[in-house]
Amino acid sequence: MIKSTMYEVIVNSLSAHVAVLDSQGIIIETNLAWQQYGAGNGLRGGNGSIGTNYLAVCETARDGGEEEGGLVIIGIQKVLAGELLEFVTQYPCHSPTRRRWFNLRILPYLSENEHRVIVVHEDITPIIQSQEALRNKEEELRQKSEQLEETNVALKVLLEHRDRDLALLEQRMTVNIRELVLPYVEKLKSSTRKRSREQALVDIVESHLNDIVTPFLNRLSSLHLLLTPQEVEVAVLVRQGKSSQEIADVMSVSLSTISFHRKNLRRKLGLQDRSRNLRTYLLSLE
Repeated sequence: MIKSTMYEVIVNSLSAHVAVLDSQGIIIETNLAWQQYGAGNGLRGGNGSIGTNYLAVCETARDGGEEEGGLVIIGIQKVLAGELLEFVTQYPCHSPTRRRWFNLRILPYLSENEHRVIVVHEDITPIIQSQEALRNKEEELRQKSEQLEETNVALKVLLEHRDRDLALLEQRMTVNIRELVLPYVEKLKSSTRKRSREQALVDIVESHLNDIVTPFLNRLSSLHLLLTPQEVEVAVLVRQGKSSQEIADVMSVSLSTISFHRKNLRRKLGLQDRSRNLRTYLLSLE
């Protein structure tokens, strides 16, 4: 008697809904969870649905278009016949206000005297909802990944177009300088042969124009955030081989100012070692 009471307490402590069916599919016993669910959801039959024909309920569900009803009938019959040791399926059980899913398990009633089966319903709604949320997240990530990939492709195309446009612009600018500007600079040089200062200025203009169509200023431009405009001008003249005095004359500044700029150039370009020649380094930027 004590053992029977202990088993009853154990079964009634389960959150799963448990019912015992006889060989005809009639409910002959239910646990507390089944009874509470039935009371709260209007299941037919009083006293925890005892006396209700579970197979008939499944037939009604099947005839109403619910395929799970027919599967459960087959499962119960096969477990009763000993053809299956266990039958398991999942099914939705939604209401107008709540979505729910259950796992249904049909087990043989292990008794030599009674031919019965045990039906266990387990609420797996949290698991199904988590799976749905995961699938939705995966779909969202997939869509975002596709959008990102499309954006990357579009950006790559735009960058390729930009590079082509820049290359074309550089080519046109180079051709225009060589064909439309430098010829006139050459004529200007011819007219200033006897005036050394003007000749030096024309030489500088020509040199700067040539620098535009050569890689030097492109290399030096990466240092513009570090170099002042005066330092850039001194760097160009040093690279041309001008002495400090010649640079001072061209820029109309004192020799000490040029020395100051040269020291700043060496410091900013990392030429602290006096054995490294400033002009040699600038020529290496070609």
